[in-house]
Amino acid sequence: MSNFSHNIAPYIKREMMRSYRAQKKGDIAAAFRHLENAHVLGQESTYWHVKVHYLMLCWALRQRDFKEITGQLVRIIGAVCLTAIDGAPIGNTGGSNVHALKVMPISAEHAEIILKTKSLSR
Repeated sequence: MSNFSHNIAPYIKREMMRSYRAQKKGDIAAAFRHLENAHVLGQESTYWHVKVHYLMLCWALRQRDFKEITGQLVRIIGAVCLTAIDGAPIGNTGGSNVHALKVMPISAEHAEIILKTKSLSR
């Protein structure tokens, strides 16, 4: 696992835990939002990028959302193939409601976390 992957892990795990808690409370929209946050934070790490898409796939399966299921299957393959060659679009939230290659703005909070994590990784 790269230094970046290791250093960004606590932030991604925090979002994954928030997603889990929201899902348990029945707030499926919030659960997915937290997975989107985890995606933005981890998409420069092949490990975390693939893992978050897998969790999004699990979310979609629980919702029986066939559009999201299909989208996540495609995105898992893309994450495996593109992340290592810096082909992942920065800021993309990872859901099938946005084009898989669309670059999106990153919130100030997430940008700060990513920048801090990259500086620790050097």
